[in-house]
Parts: sequence; structure tokens; C-alpha cells
Amino acid sequence: MNALEVRDLTKKFRRGKGWKKREILAVANANFSITEGEIFGLLGPNGAGKTTLVRCIATLLIPDGGKIFLFGRDVFANSLWARGNIGLLTSGERTLYWKLSAVDNLKFFAALYGLSPKERDKRIDYLLELLGLKEVAYERVERYSSGMKQKLSLARALLHDPKVLLLDEPTLGLDPGFARFIRNFIKEELKGRYKKTILLTTHYMEEADELCDRIAFINKGKIVDVKRPEEYKREMPHKEVLEIRFIGSLDKREFEKMPTIESVSTFTKDGITTLKIIAPRIEEILNETINIVSRNNKILLVNNLQPTLEDVFIYITGTSLKEDTKEELEE
Repeated sequence: MNALEVRDLTKKFRRGKGWKKREILAVANANFSITEGEIFGLLGPNGAGKTTLVRCIATLLIPDGGKIFLFGRDVFANSLWARGNIGLLTSGERTLYWKLSAVDNLKFFAALYGLSPKERDKRIDYLLELLGLKEVAYERVERYSSGMKQKLSLARALLHDPKVLLLDEPTLGLDPGFARFIRNFIKEELKGRYKKTILLTTHYMEEADELCDRIAFINKGKIVDVKRPEEYKREMPHKEVLEIRFIGSLDKREFEKMPTIESVSTFTKDGITTLKIIAPRIEEILNETINIVSRNNKILLVNNLQPTLEDVFIYITGTSLKEDTKEELEE
């Protein structure tokens, strides 16, 4: 049975004033369904429309077109019921009250969900123990680390024991240790033990590959494809990936003229650029590529790699998961 179904969902935003006013299509006719107990991933770069789509499903935004069904029921015609069956975790810490303790935060949200005092106290005690927050339960949240705040946000999303969880970039900005804890918790507890249905958005290829049963590629508001991770990888037989890291920058259009190259992407951070080229035979283009890069740049690393899920995304969309397609919009 489908736990969640999205049909032809469209969301537009209007920005600017007067003659400068413009309409931006944030989500364009999105279609997908998620079966009960499945972890379904939305994989795309920052600004691709992931958060807008999640907010529509959570009934925080009203779409301009399309339908969303939760266990066969229209979420907008049954919004209170839908919110009682959906748990939402957003990236960052905006859903918590920093001057309150973890316990007081959870008591506040439990009241909004209509939990009785007895049920509330039992759930809070259980979740704080489960997420390793018992020792800091009465400390103000403002004293928490980013990882501890994300754990508390997850406890808040689980407070009313929802059937469906919307996890929007759950490990964004966390250090590797906390990120690993969150991923293990999603895989072993939420899916393995409690059989939750999960929609996970991320731009981390490794996270999607590790956790998701199926993945939808989303780019510029459009669902590009939906497959299992291993099916995506099989779409690139007999292709290799040339990775070159160098200090400086260049115009990737120089490589697009080379006939044997199928895809090119670049990503620059702190003055270091990573160039990725997908081609059937890397050895045929290696010398020419190195000559172009080294003309005005200092090469730090050259690798010949097997394709990853991110490389498949680049191959299909022409966009790197690390690139910002546009700003994430809010009304």
C-alpha cells in the first residue's frame, strides 16, 4: 500500500514588486509514491525544490496545483488528521525554543499534539533515553551543540508517534560523529525497529546510497527519475570518471568541445576546484585534459574513479549535487 502519493504537484513563488515582479517555479508537476515502511530519498542540489516539496506535504505550504495523498486521503482536505500522522524534521534548529530545556520544549509540542499528561511524560522520557539526551534534559537548548539540537528536533518529530516521517536534510551541518549517529538511528531504529515510512531529502550522495530503498533525482523543481540506487549505477556501464583537483578555476566549456566526453562538472570551495569528467575511456582524454587544466592552474590530485551515485546524477542532469541551482524560496 502507498503511504504517501504526490500527483502533479506544482508550487510557484512570486518575488519582487511592480514591474520587477517575477514568478518562479519551485516545484514543477512532481509525481512519486512511497510504500509503507520504505525510505524514499529526494536527492538534489541545494535549491532544487526539496524543502518546498516537503513543506507542501507537511501542509505548511499550499501548492498551486496537484494533489497529495496520505494513506489514500487528501492531506489538504484532512489537514489536522494529516499533521497527526506526519512527523517533520527540518535542517537547522528553527523549530526549538532555545531558552527552554529539552523537557519543556517537548512538553510544549506534546500539548499541541493533544497528548495526555501521562502519555506525554512516558513519550518524553522514552525519547530522551533513546536519543541519549537524558543527562541534559533540563539544560537550556541554547547550550546544546548542533548535534544535540538535531537529536532534540528528531525527538520532537517522533513525539506523537507518526506513521510517516519527513526528514529534510537531517545531517546538514553536523560533524561526522553526530551525522553517523543520525544515519544509524534512521536505518536501525526508525526503519528497522519501528517500520516507519520515511521521506528523506539530502544532497549527500553517500547518505542517499546508504539509507534509501529508492531515490528520486530532483533538479530545478522537476523529478528527473525514480529508481533504486543500484539501478541508477547500472545506467552507466563501461564509463569512467576522471577527477582533477586544482588551485584556481577554468571554463568547463573547453571540455565540452571534446567529442568523447559525455559529462563535465566543476565545484569550487576555498579556492580549490574539483573537475569531474565522465567518458567511456579516460586514457584517451587524460593528456589533453591535464594540459588544459595545468595551463593556468596548479594541479593537486588526479584520480580515475568508478561512477558513484553523484556521477549518475551529473550524467543525467548535467548538474553537480554540490551546485546551487537556485535559492530555496519561502513565502
